[in-house]
Amino acid sequence: MKILALSIDKSVSRFSGMMRWFSIAAATVAVGCAIGNAQNLTTPDAATAGAPDQQRIESMKSSTHFIGEGSGNQAKVDSVRKMLDMFYYDQYRHYQDPRAPYFMFMSRGGNLSMGVGGVVRLRGYYDWNGSIPANGFAPYLIPIPKDPTSMRRLSATPAGTGLFFTILGDNSIFGKFMAFFQADFSGYENRGFKIKKAYITAGDWTAGLATSTFEDTSAEPQTIDGAGANGVTSHTGVLVRYMHTFKGKWTVAAGLEFPESSTSADGVYTKACSDYVPDVAAFGQYQWNGGASHVRLAGLVRTLAYRDLTAEKNYNIMGWATQVSTVVKVIPQMNLYGIASVGQGHESYTTDLAIGSFDLIPKPDEKGRLYAPTAVGYVLGAQYYFLPNLYSNLCLSEQRYYPKKNPGDGQYKYGLYGALNLFWDITPRFEVGLEYLAGKRMNFNGTHGSANRMTGMLMLSF
Repeated sequence: MKILALSIDKSVSRFSGMMRWFSIAAATVAVGCAIGNAQNLTTPDAATAGAPDQQRIESMKSSTHFIGEGSGNQAKVDSVRKMLDMFYYDQYRHYQDPRAPYFMFMSRGGNLSMGVGGVVRLRGYYDWNGSIPANGFAPYLIPIPKDPTSMRRLSATPAGTGLFFTILGDNSIFGKFMAFFQADFSGYENRGFKIKKAYITAGDWTAGLATSTFEDTSAEPQTIDGAGANGVTSHTGVLVRYMHTFKGKWTVAAGLEFPESSTSADGVYTKACSDYVPDVAAFGQYQWNGGASHVRLAGLVRTLAYRDLTAEKNYNIMGWATQVSTVVKVIPQMNLYGIASVGQGHESYTTDLAIGSFDLIPKPDEKGRLYAPTAVGYVLGAQYYFLPNLYSNLCLSEQRYYPKKNPGDGQYKYGLYGALNLFWDITPRFEVGLEYLAGKRMNFNGTHGSANRMTGMLMLSF
């Protein structure tokens, strides 16, 4: 935690430059806030506008069409709409996940329904003063030195366009349950069809391909950029998780997750061993404002194995991480976000460092030995609703890497990420957005690079 505090203190000066980049845009948002407040105070639906998150969810639920033998029975339709809360009020629902299905097929008794839906998402972007050779705006990928042939870039991608199927039910054995499958076109060359999630939730249990128990998706500021803030922990894998909420205020969870370590073994002195011990992740959370605000403490423990080829001996290294995260609804129109994490050997759970192999790296001056380096990440964000269908987000983030010895070369030392955007829900299912992104990468030898991007988005959910 001392390392985390020192990193945050040092980062204040580094972010001062980035804050200047956002000053003009932030001033515009401030003017918009004043206008939005004035409208909320003078319009007849001010009370509804005061709870924009809930209103958006209810608008989405009410736009769902029901098909089947139960569709003529309003009581059965209302029952399924209540089951849709399982879809929306999921601790691990990410802001880039599809919205509620447009079509729901109901069973005769109304206690089982299947939703079929998807999202068409188009992003177009323009880079200048340095270009990142990827659709996701990852500071790790900023070229150093700058490539004079790629100082500007205009491109577009349909990555993130996808389909999903969900089954919602209620029976005497499992209680309320949900089966969910999601795949999108973000695989090979950002057009290959790729499974993203596939899990079953029954009561307090979840099993399948799902978001890691260690991640807190609801504390992540919303971005148009598909990569998102570089300081968050972001990992999806096959797991089994138990999660329970007590009296609506306290939530605890623990899960076993199939490991996917990333080791920097050279094959000459060291070699990565097969993963054979599940990662263990858990959290405790306190929530208020009907669940709109929370603070969470999460932990992760994992075993990282490698072989010393010189001594012909296997070693097990313990990896660990802890994270504090929060989202606070300070006023009905405004949310604040915060995430801070520190750990050793958890780099494959992060965003920037997961691009490389940093869970285990060579020990300085000790051939055949590896160790788990320290990494620190944090995110600060804010969201403001000018109107229930018009809102903006500000996000500042850093990922920092602490090996035992300064390598003094062009290896990644830290990355900075900033985003300011505006979203407009023209209808409950059609959204447009505009976002400015700024990033910086610093290497251990003092070389550094930066990049800027303007991104526009069109998204239709069905």
